[in-house]
Amino acid sequence: MRIYAIGDVHGQLEKLREVHALVRADFAASAHPGAEIVHVGDLVDRGPDSRGVISYLIDGIAAGEPWVVLKGNHDRMFEGFMGDPDYHDPCLRPDLYWSHPRLGGDTTLASYGVHGAGERLFFDLHDDAIRNVPEAHRAFIRALPLMHRVPGLAFVHAGIRPGVPFEEQTEDDLLWIRQGYLDDSRDHGVLIVHGHTPVEAVTHYGNRLNIDTGAGYGRALSVVVIEGSQVWQLTPAGRVPVVPA
Repeated sequence: MRIYAIGDVHGQLEKLREVHALVRADFAASAHPGAEIVHVGDLVDRGPDSRGVISYLIDGIAAGEPWVVLKGNHDRMFEGFMGDPDYHDPCLRPDLYWSHPRLGGDTTLASYGVHGAGERLFFDLHDDAIRNVPEAHRAFIRALPLMHRVPGLAFVHAGIRPGVPFEEQTEDDLLWIRQGYLDDSRDHGVLIVHGHTPVEAVTHYGNRLNIDTGAGYGRALSVVVIEGSQVWQLTPAGRVPVVPA
């Protein structure tokens, strides 16, 4: 079995196109049958073209691309704001809000032509967003799954609550967890592939694989290919092995 996974995109459309090109090149280099490409969420915020990212993914899936797109915490915050301008994610610090520049919702709104976050009332921003964000984009974000499982692997945005069966994992943990997960070295039964917590380089911890390398902060967007128990990062120069630390 072969499967590809792409880290947190955060509005970086050109970087997303580049890693998809790496996947196509890797796929073309072998006679291996078709393989899924899993995106681990956080499609929006911080980067310059969240609208373009969502359009690109919608169009690719409609054209038959074998893409799986998971929901991230930033995608949930975008969804929440579109439903209610007063929405505040229950896992977000009380002194922050989605359209704050620190979280990057302002750049997502700007990609849809909605400007003035931080200066205008939430209700005014929301009115413009309702007019400017296509319903197809809103429906796409609402419908994103929280987890994707294949034999030996589980793909999620942030991680899992260790010791809790997969069927009982909460949405809050799957989208937000750090404490109690990142420092847990137990065997989860499968390799967990996730993003959410930026690292300097794709890192294999034995029980989990973190592929968020900080595209939301102007760093690289990473893609890996997994075949059985082996992991490689795709680069313009080819595959680079990723081995457990």
